[in-house]
Amino acid sequence: MYLNETHHQVRDMAREFANGVIRPIAEQLDRDESFPADIYEQMGALGLFGIGVPESMGGPGFDTVTYAIVMEELSRGYASVADQCGLVELISTLLVRHGSDEQRASLLSDVMTAKTKVAYCITEPEAGTDVSGIRTEAVRDGNGWVLNGGKIWIHNAPVADVGFVLARTDREAGNRGMSIFVVDLHADGVERGPKEHKMGQRASQVGALNFTDVKLPAGSMLGEENRGFHMMMSVLDKGRVGIASLAVGIGQAGLEAAVDYAQQRKQFRKQISEFQGVQWLLADMAKDIEAARLLVHSAAAQIDAGLNATKACSMAKCFAGDMAVARTADAVQVFGGSGYIRGFEVERLYRDAKITQIYEGTNQIQRMIIARELFKHGAAA
Repeated sequence: MYLNETHHQVRDMAREFANGVIRPIAEQLDRDESFPADIYEQMGALGLFGIGVPESMGGPGFDTVTYAIVMEELSRGYASVADQCGLVELISTLLVRHGSDEQRASLLSDVMTAKTKVAYCITEPEAGTDVSGIRTEAVRDGNGWVLNGGKIWIHNAPVADVGFVLARTDREAGNRGMSIFVVDLHADGVERGPKEHKMGQRASQVGALNFTDVKLPAGSMLGEENRGFHMMMSVLDKGRVGIASLAVGIGQAGLEAAVDYAQQRKQFRKQISEFQGVQWLLADMAKDIEAARLLVHSAAAQIDAGLNATKACSMAKCFAGDMAVARTADAVQVFGGSGYIRGFEVERLYRDAKITQIYEGTNQIQRMIIARELFKHGAAA
């Protein structure tokens, strides 16, 4: 097996936490759309946030394969919880790569222990897939900046303390004229929209943020001026590994539920697991989940090896997202009418799966990226 002892130890710990703490209340979290702060505090204490943060900066210093493993296991419990882990991983990666000593000292520890809740703020009404459409703007004001604009569909917006906000700092420079600002979301001029009510992953808080003449201190910029777009994009490969892993976890939970149910449910005086049609559904679920898992681990290993992993990450995210939707649909099919009823895990899994084809770049965009990489680097493996 290509996983090492550390990978197995972390997987077992994350699986135990998911089975013992997350899974028992997943239905309640989905129903109530509640933010499970107590779970996140426990995860922070266990070191399940900021997985790739180096030990020298107070993190566990694990590799991207470990991150993928943790995301899958948490998602088996409930994808919204894994989504929080993925968000913290993106933010902590930005801080490690681009943050100043002062920014890391003031933020990194509290972000990893869930004392400070963060938001990753890119999307706008005219800038979803096309980030070049961003209109939020930061203008110099003495030594600091003044921020105006708005963001939508922002994960954690209703609850976050700090936002990492992509804004224009040079109107004429296109993608080369954007910067990232660390914004206190309790500051004057910050207004939060209502929490959105979503199809799935309902415990992930999503909403809008509006900025009206928000004054930012000189030290609020993350990294270099006008390099924000490139910094945000630089973490997307890892982000796509995270979402792909999350999708695998959703699929795996669906498979486990379907296998158990097929051996319990009886029709025509025998278990439905004895029918070839059900066996083929389960077999196809298992093979596609394993294929997605291997694509994810391959992409993660390429990141860890310092290789150009863009194509591999897009392949993993695209395949895993499509797999999660198709194979949780199969899990619902195995359950029959019961699978269509709220309260059955597979009904929630089916709803949770859909967003994996959309966020962190739609699967249509992933196909475009894969094709672009083929034309740029050739089709050879």
